[in-house]
Amino acid sequence: MPLTGANLQHIKAAYSVRRVPKSAMHTLLMGDLCPRSGDLVLAEIVRLGHHRRIELGNGRRAHLYPGDRVILCYGNRYAPDQFEAYVPEHLEPCQMVAAGGIAARQHSKHSAVKDATEILPLGLLGDDRGRPLNLADWAIPAKKADTCPLTLAVLGTAMNAGKTTTAAHLIRGLSRAGLKVGAAKITGTGAGGDVWLMQDHGADPVLDFTDAGFASTFRLPPETLERIAATLCGHLVEAGVEVLVLEIADGLLQGETAALVTSTWFRQQVDGVLFAAADALGAKAGVEMVRQQKLPLVAVSGALTASPLASAEATLAVSCPVLDKDALTSETVLEILGFAKTLRLRTA
Repeated sequence: MPLTGANLQHIKAAYSVRRVPKSAMHTLLMGDLCPRSGDLVLAEIVRLGHHRRIELGNGRRAHLYPGDRVILCYGNRYAPDQFEAYVPEHLEPCQMVAAGGIAARQHSKHSAVKDATEILPLGLLGDDRGRPLNLADWAIPAKKADTCPLTLAVLGTAMNAGKTTTAAHLIRGLSRAGLKVGAAKITGTGAGGDVWLMQDHGADPVLDFTDAGFASTFRLPPETLERIAATLCGHLVEAGVEVLVLEIADGLLQGETAALVTSTWFRQQVDGVLFAAADALGAKAGVEMVRQQKLPLVAVSGALTASPLASAEATLAVSCPVLDKDALTSETVLEILGFAKTLRLRTA
């Protein structure tokens, strides 16, 4: 079925599909089709659930109503605090499982959240030859940096441990020190909140896995995760950044996170690891795992630092600095982390 600009003009296009211009959407493909992760889909909102808004490409969270038509992309989701969801085998009723515009079939959910918003896929969006449009078609080109600036990675115990906040505060401190900071979210599910937060704290540019052509990194093989990481870092290095800050989604026990942080690429690229946790026991267990993997741990932070008591517990439990917002946003954060000399040597 042919599409025109008028057909799509007032349709809300999600953050996850922001790299694909509406001018490339020429056809609506219907019938017995098997969606792939990253395929763009035109869908109708049937019933509102957990997500009552959709994040647009510019970051605005637009209200949704039953009957609204939206442009999403298919993708798997792993979110212990929200949904476990998978790309369906057919164009069948399913759900919008992330505010950034991910279509999938809900498999399980956290008991504290509502069911996902129900959608009716109307068809895959295609090009002028009737071929399905996929995020991979608009990915930034693969790139590998010849030399690497100082690279700091933020890992954590799980979703909502405070990883993004830790990364953002670190970026703020590095920026206050006069450094050009680039940031990347290497793994996760397509949504822009973390990207916007890191931008707001001073990182420029900021990239995520959707820029590399993936709606989600759940269920991707290790070699693909490494390729995503290398590509994002390569583009940041090309932009002339002096420090890289990387966020790795979820926790150390999540499959893709575990694969990436134990990879050759991660060991060769990352100079220091900050570990985010929600409580002292999580910090202690996480620090032990990081050290077992012989990763370069430099500090603990995260949600636990909102509590002086939790911070005190963690300080007794781990033999590394426990850094709160004030420490991370300080213009002396490199000295606090022990990297001031390293940076001077690399930029000399």
